[in-house]
Amino acid sequence: MTEAKQAESPEPGADNDTAPAADSAPATDSAPAADTAPAADSTPPTRPGWFGWRRRYPLAARVVRVGVHVLAAALVLVVLLVPNRLDWITVRSFFRLPVEGLFLAALLLLLPSRARKITAGALGVFLGLTAILKCLDMGFRQTLARPFDLVFDWVLLNDAADWLKDSFGHTGEVLAVIGVIVLAVVVLVVSALAMVRLANLMGRHRSVTARSTLVLGVAWIICFTMGVQFGGVTVATKGYAQYLSNRVQYVREGLGDADVFKKQMAVDAFAKTPPDQLLTGLRGKDVMFTFIESYGRVAIDDPSMGPELDKTLQEGDARLRSAGFAARSGWLRSPVTGAGSWLAHSTFLSGLWVKNQQRYRTLTTSDRSTLTSYFQKTGAWRTVGIVPGVRKSWPEGKYFGLDHIYDSTHLGYEGPYFSWTPVPDQFSLEAFQKLEHGKKNRDPIMAEIILASSHNPWSPIAHMIDWKDLGNGKVFYKIKKEGTNPTQVWKSAKRVRTEYRKAIQYSLDSLTQWMQRYGDKNTVLVFLGDHQPVPTVTGGSANRDVPVTIVAHDPKVLDRVADWGWTDGIKPADDAPEWTMNKFRDRFMTAYGPQSK
Repeated sequence: MTEAKQAESPEPGADNDTAPAADSAPATDSAPAADTAPAADSTPPTRPGWFGWRRRYPLAARVVRVGVHVLAAALVLVVLLVPNRLDWITVRSFFRLPVEGLFLAALLLLLPSRARKITAGALGVFLGLTAILKCLDMGFRQTLARPFDLVFDWVLLNDAADWLKDSFGHTGEVLAVIGVIVLAVVVLVVSALAMVRLANLMGRHRSVTARSTLVLGVAWIICFTMGVQFGGVTVATKGYAQYLSNRVQYVREGLGDADVFKKQMAVDAFAKTPPDQLLTGLRGKDVMFTFIESYGRVAIDDPSMGPELDKTLQEGDARLRSAGFAARSGWLRSPVTGAGSWLAHSTFLSGLWVKNQQRYRTLTTSDRSTLTSYFQKTGAWRTVGIVPGVRKSWPEGKYFGLDHIYDSTHLGYEGPYFSWTPVPDQFSLEAFQKLEHGKKNRDPIMAEIILASSHNPWSPIAHMIDWKDLGNGKVFYKIKKEGTNPTQVWKSAKRVRTEYRKAIQYSLDSLTQWMQRYGDKNTVLVFLGDHQPVPTVTGGSANRDVPVTIVAHDPKVLDRVADWGWTDGIKPADDAPEWTMNKFRDRFMTAYGPQSK
């Protein structure tokens, strides 16, 4: 009888509503068992694993447990294998054997239990950090066509927060920042837990894991040696290790970049040139340096955009010729692509390759002279800036040698924003005419003008209207209402390219019409793109060329650059000279200095 009761008693830890103490009493002695029953019932039952769920549903629990193991392994493999570029991610990318996974398995197998768990947790956090970094790389490549810079790009996250505030308000900014922080923490925690779970599994099945690791290691060596591929993708990969190696190299170069840049800043061929010998070939002229946002070579070369833009350029040439102007054009290679206009502007004006934010900050806090500040030093020009994209304090503006700066709040515009663009280009140029260029009995002007209508996201876009109807800009409310919705446009890369092309056409029309309407024999215009647009438009091209053009009424102005080999007109030929953007300043100042013939 006692044996029968023992057979019927539940396993230790099982759900139990009866008192186990009853088993220890003789079968004939029922009273003590009855007396002890209440005491046993008062003890909470033990419920192992997920509040007893695993005991009640063992098959489902096993499936879940195996599923979690599989997900943990999949997470680790995805982090090791996923490229840091969206355009490189394919199904074949994940049918590879990473040597780093084999190395991690071997390392964890060699460690004792406690050290294995601690190491696995640390490695999991590290994998989580690299997963976050790869996501940042993807985002930066989609906008800047380059990976995230671990040394210099942290400041750009503040700019991203400002953009969120401008787009969605302070509440939207705070919620977005909180969401990003929470997501980052979740990634780190989940990746750490995944590695710990896999480490525990390997510890419980040590011999099987060791044999599997050995077999896969041999397979990796064979595949790597023979160059085995699957669908054009190398099976045996060490891509994650190479990614980390490249990252370390980038960081080392970044940390040493400050000293390199300071040495470059110290070299200036015109630093000791007397002011009366600077830019003598342009004395008495009004000189306009005009940047057209995102005006890149792709707008001219791309078959889907080139024909329409070519028509715009031909019409622009005709307008200029009708007003007595001639033009020469070439190519400049920008230090940035997709975004970072201020880096391109400072490269063009300073004669230095300003490729990151740290260089920009170092430059704008130095005494290095720029093309615009050299105009100011001569005392022969009033220097002004038309910067409609600036919507708050811009302390760097003084560095560029501008006597007066007109930002978006000082142009007299009372119309709507066009997406990111605070002021349409046509209105910005008309404001320049009213505020500076159109004044009588004035000194010659050197103006830096930044046309912002072709700024991403290119929707909605303003269009040309009669210059007499511009007024205070309220006419643009109707124009904006008739425009396209950026949310709809960005669902299609084809529509994005179309709207981009239209935005560039609008900027070019605004500029050439202004020259035809207001330019005179003393007007000299230098206009250029600051960088190529985002990869959605360029198709991922690595080309960073932008067009640059000099327009003048006085033939002597263009005669000074005749030896540059530039193309006649405002469209550079395919084989026109291509310079890096930082070379322009010194060549321009040399051409228009006293030593030029």
